[in-house]
Amino acid sequence: MSSNSFTHAATLSRAAIVIIALYAALQLLADIASLKIGVVLGLAVDMGSFIFPVSFTLRDLAHRVLGRQKARVLVIASALINLAAVAYIIGISAVPSDKEWGLGEAYSALFDNIWRIVFASIAAQIISQLINTEIYHWFATRITRRYLWLRTLTSNTISIPIDNLVFVVGAFGWLLPWSVVIEIFVFNLILKYAVMCVSIPLIYTTKHDVID
Repeated sequence: MSSNSFTHAATLSRAAIVIIALYAALQLLADIASLKIGVVLGLAVDMGSFIFPVSFTLRDLAHRVLGRQKARVLVIASALINLAAVAYIIGISAVPSDKEWGLGEAYSALFDNIWRIVFASIAAQIISQLINTEIYHWFATRITRRYLWLRTLTSNTISIPIDNLVFVVGAFGWLLPWSVVIEIFVFNLILKYAVMCVSIPLIYTTKHDVID
């Protein structure tokens, strides 16, 4: 193997490691942030919505570097990591707290009854990101391999509303008034789409374009 081939392999490996780490970290942070429903501009919004949409572009970036099959594995693996992390966090909330700590009850109150939001978030993540994978692949193989921004915009535009619907209905449907559920859905969708559009230039941070 030539020195150029070794250099190419090393560059690909470094790029893949960074992308995988960023994707997994952002997914986990977004799931934790989603446990808080904040009020922004007078409207309810889960706070993970400010960063989670970037994961769609990161998934597309991983697709470019790793290919479709490995991108699927990344989506599933990240979901399992998130599930394990939340299970651990909830599990330790049952451990008695040191009296000097003083925040044990607050910690337990936050994490004792969040499984519905957790499952809704992870289900939305898996479903929408796997759909994103297939739309991205379809565009690259059936439409054109040019216009990377349009490839990413198309896949994300289809998958983000699906993510939003699964999460909002799964987490809050039949729990909150439907007027509030619709409010959360609409505002989250607008916010996620705006953040996603801003993140699109990330797709150009690698020259690799694996289509399998």
